[in-house]
Amino acid sequence: MEYKIAVIPGDGIGPDIIEQALLVLHKVGDRFGHTFTCQTVLAGGAAIDATGNCLPQETIDVCKAADAVLLGAVGGPKWDGLPGDQRPERALLGIRKELGLFANLRPAMIFPELADASPLKAEILEGGLDILVVRELTGGIYFGERGTRETDMGPAAYDVEMYSEGEVRRIAKVAFDMAMKRNKHVTSVDKANVLDSSRLWRRVVTEVSKDYPEVKLDHLYVDNAAMQLVRNPRQFDVIVTSNIFGDILSDEASQITGSIGMLPSASLATGNFGMYEPIHGSAPDIAGQDKANPAATILSVGMLLRYTLGLSAEADAVENAVRAVLADNIRTPDLYTGSETLVGTAEMGRRIAEKI
Repeated sequence: MEYKIAVIPGDGIGPDIIEQALLVLHKVGDRFGHTFTCQTVLAGGAAIDATGNCLPQETIDVCKAADAVLLGAVGGPKWDGLPGDQRPERALLGIRKELGLFANLRPAMIFPELADASPLKAEILEGGLDILVVRELTGGIYFGERGTRETDMGPAAYDVEMYSEGEVRRIAKVAFDMAMKRNKHVTSVDKANVLDSSRLWRRVVTEVSKDYPEVKLDHLYVDNAAMQLVRNPRQFDVIVTSNIFGDILSDEASQITGSIGMLPSASLATGNFGMYEPIHGSAPDIAGQDKANPAATILSVGMLLRYTLGLSAEADAVENAVRAVLADNIRTPDLYTGSETLVGTAEMGRRIAEKI
């Protein structure tokens, strides 16, 4: 089979990790008889430097014509002085909206070889950890009405949190569908004791749950959910929540694994189209120094193969290759504790590709 992949290396370590992810992707193609035609386009700071626009129309067009998008990372202090609507990070909001990427899937799992890196006690993590955060990605406060006005206390700014029933319904269906393939447990996170938008959220999620009688549904307020994630994370299977709450909770969930450089993500549209990226940032301080961990981006390739292209065996091969390298005691600097074999970005990518 032949597939078209739009590739956005982005900024900082983005080009470094994307190079290794593509090495693995093409190794999968060789191993399983696929052709991956990759077209590189610009977004973020690199696009600003080249075109003056953080998200050029060409990038949008190429992404829309592709089967899937693979993204490195965007942003960095170089562009911090730009107005908010011109910063590199605005490219992410723009491309999510242009591509209809309403569902963000962020798994947080413990790799047994890296369990000691978690800040949580061993007894809390006994038996492993495997949580999937399903975050609504194109609605809520990040896309709501915003502005400034004068008040008795001086200039004020506001951002509006608003959700429609349709937006909540479609993200809830994604969460329940995912739970059906996992442990059949969904926890919906909101702030229904305070926010009208959350009361609508809770009502609609409850309605959707009636179509999934095999799935257990719990509701938690976001403050309690944040506490429970560090107190007893193993109680969770699938967490579904709004854009802003998901942004915060998915970062918390990833941190308790102790290996943020190992965690991928997927942003999905209706159907199979998706954009795939590591959850970590652009880390410009180590860009081009052969220090970045490419594993999260490589695992994002695995999610791309599984969720968009429907290639389960190929996705398993990627995930197993990463685990095999960890089992061989190979570590990049972010995971190195002094007793393992220390390698750089390129060597880590090469070793994972060899395991395909």
